[in-house]
Amino acid sequence: MSVQAEDGRDLTAPARPGPADRVARWTTELFAPQVLVIAMPPVVGLIAEGWAGASWGLLASALCGGIPAAVIAIGVRLGRLDSRHLVDRAKRTKPLLAAVASVVLALVLLVVLGAPDLLVATVTGMLAALAVAVPVTLWWKISFHAAVAAGTAVVFAHVLPPAPTGAVAAALLVLICWARVRLTHHTPAQVLAGLAVGMAATWGSLAAFGV
Repeated sequence: MSVQAEDGRDLTAPARPGPADRVARWTTELFAPQVLVIAMPPVVGLIAEGWAGASWGLLASALCGGIPAAVIAIGVRLGRLDSRHLVDRAKRTKPLLAAVASVVLALVLLVVLGAPDLLVATVTGMLAALAVAVPVTLWWKISFHAAVAAGTAVVFAHVLPPAPTGAVAAALLVLICWARVRLTHHTPAQVLAGLAVGMAATWGSLAAFGV
């Protein structure tokens, strides 16, 4: 039964999202982990190694991003997952294990086929971040949006002028983390933890490869 205010408004109807909520949703979609993992490797490869690097990047993005995205899309279509953002922590395990397997496969192929060190290091950073974040997400909902965005920012700051790139990246990271908290998908602690994992894993990997 609806309850109406004196002006005739239905007080039981769900509230329409305001401008802030719409910005948060668009930010969540545009900077989703799948989007960044698919888009980043070929762009980084192109910047660092030219068209040959872009080709290696496409291979990395197809395996590291394309396969997990397909697994999640199928799960959503079958009703086993809530959305491509995996809001329900309890249902994250299988899609994340598929992501780990895909990244391992990508890393093996890139090494065996002789891919540029930068892309090998980048994919190694993805695997290192997953190695930390996947076990954590079994009991605590760490933000993969924040982790992947932070790792992406570190890689771009490595191949582009660091000062302006870092400034733009910092603003985007704040926006992404705000969006996840605004939508109540994460707490501030969970997005900060994601940032720390993504930055540390990616920076450590690039440093280890000396690229």
